[in-house]
Amino acid sequence: MADGTMTATFLAVIGGASLLAVTARRLRPSGRLPSLEGWALADRSLGPVWTWFLLGGTIFTAYTFTAVPGLAYGNGAAAFFAVPYTVIVCPLAFVLLSRLWTVARAHGYITVADFVRGRYGSPPLALVVALTGILATMPYLALQLLGIRAVLTAGGVYPRGAAGDLVMAALFAGLAVATYRHGLRAPTVIAALKAVAVFVSLTAVTWLVLERLGGPGAVFDGAARRLGGDALVLTPAQQPAYATLALGSALALMMYPHVLTAGFAADGPRTLRKVAVALPAWTGLLALFGVLGFAALAAGVRAPEGGAEAAVPMLVDRLMPGPLAGLVFGAITVGALVPAAVMSIAAATSFVRNVYVEYVHPTATPKRQVRIAKAVSLIAKAGAVAFVFGLRDQDAINLQLLGGVWILQIFPAVAVGLFTGRLHPRALLAGWATGMVAGTYLVVREGFSSIVGFGSGPLEIYAGLAALLLNLIVAVAGTAVLERLGVPRGADLTDLPSRLTVRRRPETGANQQ
Repeated sequence: MADGTMTATFLAVIGGASLLAVTARRLRPSGRLPSLEGWALADRSLGPVWTWFLLGGTIFTAYTFTAVPGLAYGNGAAAFFAVPYTVIVCPLAFVLLSRLWTVARAHGYITVADFVRGRYGSPPLALVVALTGILATMPYLALQLLGIRAVLTAGGVYPRGAAGDLVMAALFAGLAVATYRHGLRAPTVIAALKAVAVFVSLTAVTWLVLERLGGPGAVFDGAARRLGGDALVLTPAQQPAYATLALGSALALMMYPHVLTAGFAADGPRTLRKVAVALPAWTGLLALFGVLGFAALAAGVRAPEGGAEAAVPMLVDRLMPGPLAGLVFGAITVGALVPAAVMSIAAATSFVRNVYVEYVHPTATPKRQVRIAKAVSLIAKAGAVAFVFGLRDQDAINLQLLGGVWILQIFPAVAVGLFTGRLHPRALLAGWATGMVAGTYLVVREGFSSIVGFGSGPLEIYAGLAALLLNLIVAVAGTAVLERLGVPRGADLTDLPSRLTVRRRPETGANQQ
């Protein structure tokens, strides 16, 4: 059970997040009439500091901060694929996000499916991009709840039975109200608290753990004894899986609607480039969490079977004083609220822009679009809560693994489309369908493992990257066939690949490229 000081500190952090959410309306107010751009993207007004808080807080989720050390605890060095994966994200964000922002701002696009619609003139392709994003986001949203529950259970803060479920529902209810009222501004201000709390608490915890266990050498020696010495070094057979998982995960992350939503909220491409350069600070944080997984092994922590993500919270609960442990648990909980809010906003915005307005109510007013988006964001959060309470934790994890493979299949339409419009929209649809089927089959065939084997060796690689390769082959070959047959394509409204100039908006401080 948690002691009083731990609980008090934990509640103080959660209370601080709630108070910040209440003040979100004051973050760069525009005085404009309600619009989907204002609610979902904070009027594209966030400068470098706020964008760094929001984008980092959105990418580095609470489940990431528990799953990576959990993998290190159970599997050793292979868990550290997350470090190069998040490093690769930085140059991708530097190039892709800044260019995509420029196109989106010039044409009033709010979602990535809007860009696809304008680039290829193909409503069906835009629809599958939007639905794939929503489908991949929902289990990711549910995993934020699982991260909170794992942390609080390990720390003794989460009551058993119905009482614990009510605590979880109450946490998300506060988030839902703040997001409903203030849109993206709510998770943005909470992200600032998340960054301060996580960086401060993790630095203190790492220093104290290393001191109490006898330094880094003792930690790695102890982990090697528990796992076996070879587990701390990648074998040649593991290296292809490690490399392809890092690369594929980075490409997939840049396609998730919540990451793109956070990027679209910046005030210009120059801001995004600055933020991309500074994002590795979050990667260093993730690496420290991974080291704590080894520290849990060295300290003799015994996580429950199938629950390795609880190893670090159990370590913190065992070795840290109550106030510091409460700060850590509060920081990780707040760390889940930020991406969960952005995910629900992104899913709701994609539904409104690319399903509701496109196919149900084309003449919907901006005010009505905001009202529908708010309602859908509430439904998304309620669905995530019901999903977690109604299914096994492993079901959510399995679906999230599939979600990473699925979201990667829109990469040709989005990322490749930023630089060339040569690919035919029908060929892209065929490639998407091939990648979705192949990726799903490979993951399910391996018992819901994202690493699949090929050949007699076998060569093991990331299933999503294998499916993406098939996707691209079909898209390129299909484009050649359709062009030879003279099949027309839709009009391109984006002015790409020529360089775009965006006029500066004084009220938002948009940067000129």
